[in-house]
Amino acid sequence: MTPMDFSFQDLSGTFSVADIAIAMALSFVLSAMIGWVYRATHRNVSYSQSYVQTLVVLGMLISLIMLVVGSNIARAFALVGALSVVRFRNAIKETRDVGFIFLVMGVGMAVGTRFYLLAVVAAVAISLIVMLMSRFNWFALNVRRQVVKVQVPSDDDYTPAVQDVLVRHTDEFELVSMESIRAGALLELMYTVKIKKGSEPADVIAALRERNHGQSATVLTGYDQTDL
Repeated sequence: MTPMDFSFQDLSGTFSVADIAIAMALSFVLSAMIGWVYRATHRNVSYSQSYVQTLVVLGMLISLIMLVVGSNIARAFALVGALSVVRFRNAIKETRDVGFIFLVMGVGMAVGTRFYLLAVVAAVAISLIVMLMSRFNWFALNVRRQVVKVQVPSDDDYTPAVQDVLVRHTDEFELVSMESIRAGALLELMYTVKIKKGSEPADVIAALRERNHGQSATVLTGYDQTDL
């Protein structure tokens, strides 16, 4: 009968202290740089300090994981199985946030597999591209499209009066929906419009309220809403 082997085996010798120090330091520096790029190019009100800090930690964690996995297929499959039980329930507020997550993951993977030059060049190049796109506002669609909602009394046909206002203040408009509200006392009309240059949402609202006897008029402008 063969005796059972209870000896302890430390596999840390597969990589040196220098490998660990370089991987942790480089992944931190590159992930922090990406975090600063995210902060500098963020434009909306949904900025989260916690998210940026998580980017830095994620880059270092991926680097550590790649050091552990190395070229061992068994460890790679074990890691996939372990991570498959993790569920992330926080909603991503913007699509660009997903891109930054994949960026720090890619950099962390490159550092952890000791492709140091690749990690540095990729992180710097992609960060510069992000900065350029933000600085020169690439791919912006310069079309002022809004949604106009106006409530009118249902005892008469106010559609021609509303459309007369839209003809004066918009380049084009289209009726999207018509809904009876307040037990049939009011009719709510919804249009998609392209406001003319020189006109403002407040001008459209003021003109509509002159025609709908002071009922609600709303212009939805994408990120904010003008409602009087």
